Amino acid sequence: MFLFRGESRTKAWCLFLIYALASLLPVFALGAVLVHGYRQEAVAEGLRQGTAQAAVIKEMFLGEVRPSDGLSPAEQERLRSATAPAVAGGSVLGLRLYRPDGALVFAADGSAAQASDAAFRQAAQGRAEVSVVADPRGGPGRVVHVLEPLTAGPNGAITGVLELDLPYYAIDVSVRHRAETTFWWLAACLAGLYAVLALIAWYTTRALRRHAARREYEAQHDPLTGLANRKLFRVRATEATARARRGESGAVVLIDLDHFKEVNDSLGHHAGDELLRMVAKRLTAALRTDDTIARLGGDEFGLVLPRVTDPAVVRELLTNVSTHLGEEFLLGTAPIAVEASFGVSLYPAHGDTVESLLQHADAAMYQAKRGRSNIAIYAADDAPQISHRLVLQSELRHALERDELILHYQPKIDLADGRICGVEALVRWAHPTRGLLGPGQFLPTVEQSGLIGPLTDRVLHRALADHAAWSAVGVAWPVAVNVSARNLESPDFPASVAAFLAEHNAAAGSLHIEITETAVAADANTATASVRALAELGVEVSIDDFGTGYTSISQLRHLPIAEVKVDRTFVKDLERDGQDRAIVRSIIELAHGIGARVTAEGVENAYEADWLTRAGCDLAQGYLYAKPAPWTDLVTAYGAARPETEKPRASP
Repeated sequence: MFLFRGESRTKAWCLFLIYALASLLPVFALGAVLVHGYRQEAVAEGLRQGTAQAAVIKEMFLGEVRPSDGLSPAEQERLRSATAPAVAGGSVLGLRLYRPDGALVFAADGSAAQASDAAFRQAAQGRAEVSVVADPRGGPGRVVHVLEPLTAGPNGAITGVLELDLPYYAIDVSVRHRAETTFWWLAACLAGLYAVLALIAWYTTRALRRHAARREYEAQHDPLTGLANRKLFRVRATEATARARRGESGAVVLIDLDHFKEVNDSLGHHAGDELLRMVAKRLTAALRTDDTIARLGGDEFGLVLPRVTDPAVVRELLTNVSTHLGEEFLLGTAPIAVEASFGVSLYPAHGDTVESLLQHADAAMYQAKRGRSNIAIYAADDAPQISHRLVLQSELRHALERDELILHYQPKIDLADGRICGVEALVRWAHPTRGLLGPGQFLPTVEQSGLIGPLTDRVLHRALADHAAWSAVGVAWPVAVNVSARNLESPDFPASVAAFLAEHNAAAGSLHIEITETAVAADANTATASVRALAELGVEVSIDDFGTGYTSISQLRHLPIAEVKVDRTFVKDLERDGQDRAIVRSIIELAHGIGARVTAEGVENAYEADWLTRAGCDLAQGYLYAKPAPWTDLVTAYGAARPETEKPRASP
């Protein structure tokens, strides 16, 4: 972990330095653009001054001089006298007059030359030319070179060309000074801005690094106990199996707290959470510093114990852990003693993959729950059935991911008129190798795992989606979905049901929730709260398989139950068993007494249907009417029509 954090910090600093260097490029580019701009301004200033000075000289000194007619000695002397101070003072470096054909007629410096370049020809045609060029005298600097056409007469005829060489150094120095001053001020401002941006970037990078580290920690640790979570546990277990291939041995241990649910039920979930935090602290105190301790979920913990070669040493270490956990915890004013079951698999003896080690540790843990010792080390002969359960759990997780679970529906028949008045959703598993599996082949395993929540959510989502589909074709059947005791134990379950109804734009009355008597009896307070919350939403709640559980009449009296379903056990022998008839008759009267309708399950012949009708039963479902099938088949076969069934008379 520390190595990883060091690498992360190094990468962060590298990223910051890359940012710092990269951000300097636009700063330097901006500076270069500004310098170039000032240089261009200097040239432009020189051109402006050259043009203006040429105009002044032409106006003041040349007057009516016409180079095309030649200059008299007197005119040449006058021009030489007039321009001599400027040439001597250096404000004019050179002054020459040319005829339009390029012949030199006057030179203030006494030079003699013939002008014939392209710039001169353009000036001779009436277009002034101003440029900054190298000093024609061979000096190190540059000069402003001006070619100004001379005109005379009303028609503006070209009489000659004035050529001036003006000093550029002073202009260049002045502009350069201004440019440098501005550049340094700008550089200081940009440096300050860059420093501020760099500080912000450093702070942001540091904050992001801390945030990433915190998110990484949260992603790998249990928020309640601070222990490693399932994800990090698998990482450590994977690392252990890699070391096992290099000769290291050790153990993977699964720990399950016994009777933890009783703490939640009697003292509340807050007390249960506090107990889990205390257990985490004791596990940490009882184990070695390099052992991995993880909370895998609920009241289940996992250990990775490296460098353990002897099973006796593992047992001794876990006995010490068990002793620490066995010391009383004080929750408020209530002393609580915790017992735990330990399942151990050794690597590489019991496996060289995380999956096999967890599977064998799980098998050993359930062996510990059944045996006299609460610590069990995996033995292959003890756990074939448990291994199958784990394999099935793994396959079920993949089934949920691949959407292999499908729904069939069995209609509920109104015994008064024989019409379908609703359907019950029954889950099936389209197993890729074993074919279509009924609920009895996998639901018991789901009930013992953490998959019951995702599975129930999937069934609710699919059932309401199908309900919307058959409602769109004009069939208004409400749909019933079975939920388990573990669903009712979740305080968020009613809110989840409301969210599904809203998602599918379904009325609350279109969904019925069926719960078993066992679910009600398991935790009367929690179940009552969930059932009441569902009823407040407008969702009808049914007691399924009534007569086979432990629900008392007093419990039913305080629950907003809309339907009681008579279990198939009491229906199948109605024709032969008078005691079953008496029980069913009593259930019907009891349900009607609390304002609930009665549905008989498993009706398979006309005699049963007729007897139930005469006994006052409201609804029935079973093979007599239809086997569970996809909803499209039911809509095609029945729609809203009344099924034709022969029902011989029977006396209730």
